[in-house]
Amino acid sequence: MNSQNFAIAENLIPSSYIQQSVNALRNRENLAKTLMEQRKWPDNGWDDASIELFLSNLALMDSNNFREHAGVGEREGRVVSNLVAKRHYHMTHGIGRSENIAEVQPNATGSSLMIKLVNAMLLESIRFMGVSSATGCFMVPIATGMSLMLCLLTLKQDRPGAKFVLWSRIDQKSCFKCIISAGLQPIIIDPVQCGDELHTDVQAIEAQLLTIGSDNIVCIMSTTSCFAPRASDSLEKIATLCQKYNVPHLINNAYGLQSTRIMHSIQDASKKGRVDVFVQSTDKNFLVPVGGAIIAGFDKNVLEKITKNYPGRASCSPVMDIFITLLSLGTNGYKELISQRKEVHQHLRNELGKIAAKYGERLLDIQNNPISIAMTLKSLSVSNGAESDTKKLSQLSSMMYMRHVTGCRVVSSVEVKDVCGYKFDGWGAHKINYPCPYITAGASIGITKSDIDFFVQKLDKVISRLKKTPISNIETPSSSEGNDSTSIRRKATIASSYRSAVNGVNSIEDGSSSTSRTSSVDNLRK
Repeated sequence: MNSQNFAIAENLIPSSYIQQSVNALRNRENLAKTLMEQRKWPDNGWDDASIELFLSNLALMDSNNFREHAGVGEREGRVVSNLVAKRHYHMTHGIGRSENIAEVQPNATGSSLMIKLVNAMLLESIRFMGVSSATGCFMVPIATGMSLMLCLLTLKQDRPGAKFVLWSRIDQKSCFKCIISAGLQPIIIDPVQCGDELHTDVQAIEAQLLTIGSDNIVCIMSTTSCFAPRASDSLEKIATLCQKYNVPHLINNAYGLQSTRIMHSIQDASKKGRVDVFVQSTDKNFLVPVGGAIIAGFDKNVLEKITKNYPGRASCSPVMDIFITLLSLGTNGYKELISQRKEVHQHLRNELGKIAAKYGERLLDIQNNPISIAMTLKSLSVSNGAESDTKKLSQLSSMMYMRHVTGCRVVSSVEVKDVCGYKFDGWGAHKINYPCPYITAGASIGITKSDIDFFVQKLDKVISRLKKTPISNIETPSSSEGNDSTSIRRKATIASSYRSAVNGVNSIEDGSSSTSRTSSVDNLRK
């Protein structure tokens, strides 16, 4: 409604009512005006109606929503399903152009405006979380691993004779597979153990730089956020080496943006040495569905090269998720989530410490990991000569999943895993021969104290049951199966076993009571 339409409306409705409505509408429109003028993340979150009004106005700026329009190209934003169109607020053209994902899309003026605003707000979040000198960032609708691969391929272009990536080992598959998928050769640098904690082997990295030669190295890839007992890599020392030997430095900051401590370490590394790019996940840091990442850095020329290397247009859906979330939260809402995370992290440490004391275990002494905590599980691992029987450890992982606890990891320290043809001894522990098995749990953004209490309650019951169960009564898990509670294969095995158990209960002869059938199924979860 413009001023002329409101004036006409006064012929139908008392002007006092119209004026009141005008003021209310202008108030919402001023939110959008301020956002576009300042290109700044609002301090206070918007209400849903204001967000939807702005999204509707943006959508009407895209050519597929023009009232009179004839599209005769191969991609005209046509969507046959009305449900799909509504799910995307009728913004169907995507973002970017074939030559540059950061370019304005002529057929998608509203979508292009949205991604510009998103990138501005994300850059502000990176700065107030601790990387104050970051010069730019852009969001891509691909997850962290693929985003790292895009960065690797771009760095490789400026170093045509290079093929190696020095990688400080972190037992997470996607950040290793991205090196292989980029057609590069990883040089794996195992961390060194200092007490319980695993630190970056800076000396080994420098030795490889001297042995291989800096011209043959695409980059050093470090990691910030990781599972205990591994600590964040020594970013300052790696950055100093990168500057000394003129080698790019790529940081996998998957869920480090939520930690001011980690973000300040990136800032310090950039001041004392070389940091080219750091990449973080949108879902892990901003509580949106999986499918996006933020590529940031200190040199706009480097970032521009990466945007130009993205092939074709990109999906607008993950961008819209972030746009809505940022406007809903505001900086105050996000800072409150950050503050809550720190409080819950301490609560997790306290409660897990009680479980450790109860069963003769202990928390691993990890000072340089602000998110993940680990507790030993020595009493569930039985030594048979030179080998350890890990049946109870594997059972613990399965039982926790069956009790609706996800995300915790049970690590035997003796598992061997093949990833893209590379053998990793001690998979999950980030190194060979970590001295004890353990379970990890993380206090990441969005977690609540009730989540911790539920986890600890179930862990207490499961450990108690396993300690009473003779190891001879526990089935041997498949040798190809990992101890990760989120393992897809284990989930499938557990689900199959559960269905078989339920079918067996249901086949009890008709004389059995329904109560006994229910109890039998419930026992599987207890």
